[in-house]
Parts: sequence; structure tokens; C-alpha cells
Amino acid sequence: MSFALHRLVRACLTLLIVVALAFFILRLSADPAIVILGPDAPPAAIAAFREAWGLDRSLPIQFLDYLSAILRGDFGRSMINGAPVLPLVLERVPVTLEIMLPALLCAIAVGVPAGISAALRRNTLADRCIMAASVAGFTMPSFVLGLLLVLIFAVELGWLPSGGNDHWQSAILPVLTLSAGSAAVLARFTRSAMVAVLGQPYIRTASAKGLLWPAVVRRHALPNAAIPVVTMVGFMVGGLLAGAVVTESVFSWPGLGRLMVTSVASRDLAVVQCILLLVASTMIASNLTVDLLYGVLDPRLRRGGSQ
Repeated sequence: MSFALHRLVRACLTLLIVVALAFFILRLSADPAIVILGPDAPPAAIAAFREAWGLDRSLPIQFLDYLSAILRGDFGRSMINGAPVLPLVLERVPVTLEIMLPALLCAIAVGVPAGISAALRRNTLADRCIMAASVAGFTMPSFVLGLLLVLIFAVELGWLPSGGNDHWQSAILPVLTLSAGSAAVLARFTRSAMVAVLGQPYIRTASAKGLLWPAVVRRHALPNAAIPVVTMVGFMVGGLLAGAVVTESVFSWPGLGRLMVTSVASRDLAVVQCILLLVASTMIASNLTVDLLYGVLDPRLRRGGSQ
């Protein structure tokens, strides 16, 4: 119980720090009144705008009011149109999930088998090719890969649409772009975990007892290599949601990413803060789930509590 409670308290503290950083950085980066009304707006109009949105008060007071409103379930209103922020953000979530969940499944389906295959064929040509492909997938920026895919499959070949979300074919290129980097990282982590496990004495003991090599890998190597892989998958859940900002901008996908970009450009603080809170909550929740899964995969962590 102390193991789960320790992780839960740490997750809440992390979320509070993220909320505080996002709040103060957004307000110190630029004045929303000047950005929204324009630099040529009359001083009286700027002062009235600041007073209407509470920007004339000190930052600590604004932050305490913001935390109080969040605890009441009030995430604020858009400075652009005055609409409640939470429904505006939540209506974009399903659109982002349409590419995020398939991208996660693709990353797992490609990265894990590739890493296992590379580990089982260590120092062979197949291993070098898989690792070279993973390095290329990890180092290539997502916007470069997205534009390259558009150039090949949309412009040159004409097989797929270059943007929008009119039909299911529109999601193929965003999913490939979003999953490429995650699959590459997952392949490298899986290979490293498998190589480390395959060198353990109990693997040699299982082989010496007469177990066939596929059975040794399936029953002994894979379960013990699962913890770092599960860790990486947990990080990917939030990482894919954050990576959607670039991918959705490249492919004009009307999800959270595009809303984030337009809200940052217009300094719509409440919308940006709500999206950042959603992304941070997703990452923290996924990491908390991974921590709790550790106790299932490795009972020593349950007995050790928070040690």
C-alpha cells in the first residue's frame, strides 16, 4: 500500500509543479492584452482588458485564483471568444486520439519485434540494419518526415491525401509520422533489455536443462525484459500526445495540436493552460500506471515499498 501511496503523492506534486511552471511562463512571456488587442490599442482599452481578465493583479494572487478555480472544475474561458475552455479542448481529444492510439499500436507492433529480432541476432547484418533504421527514425525530426511522406505519397504518387481528416486514408500519413520515432526508440530499448537478459546465468541454466531455445526466450527472457519496455511505453503515451502538436500542424489535422499552436500564437492563456494540464496529466497518469505495474512485474518492489 505504501508503494502505491508514495507514487500517488509524487504524481500529484509533479502535476502541481507543471501547472505552476506553465502558468508563470505563459504570463511572463508576453502580455495577452497587447497581443490580442494589438500594440496600437488605446491604453484605456488595454487596461480594461487586463482588469476584465484579472491580469492587473499580482501573479501569486492570479495563480492562487487559478488553482482554486481548477479545484472547482472551472478551467477558465477563452480570451478570444469568451467560451468555456474545457468543452473546447475536450471536443478536440477524440480527433487527436484517432491518430495517437493507432500510432502507439504501430510503434509497439514494429518496435518490440524489431528489438527482439535484433537482440536474438546480435552483431549480425540484420542487427546492424535494424539499429541503423532505428537511429534514422529517432534522429529525423517529425516535421521533416511528415513533409517527406507528403512529397512521396501525396504529391508524387497521389496515393494518399496530404492533409485534413475527411476520411480514414487521411490518418495514414499522420500515424506513420507520429509512430516512427517511438518505434525506433522502442526497438533500441527492447534490444538493450533483451541483450542484458540473455546474458544472465538463469538463461544458460534453462538452456542446459534441455529447454528449446524458443521456449527459453518466451518463458524466461521476454518476461524479465518486460520492465524497461513497459517503462518506455508509458513514456510514449504522453510523448505521442505532445508530439501531435507538430504532426497535426504538418497535416492540418484538427486536433489538440493545432488548437495548441493557434492558442499560443494568439496568447489565449486559458486554452493553452488547459491543454498543457491535459498533456501533463496524461503523462503523469501513464507513468503512475507504469510504476504500479512494476509491483506486478517485480514483487520485490512491492515488498520494498518506496525504497
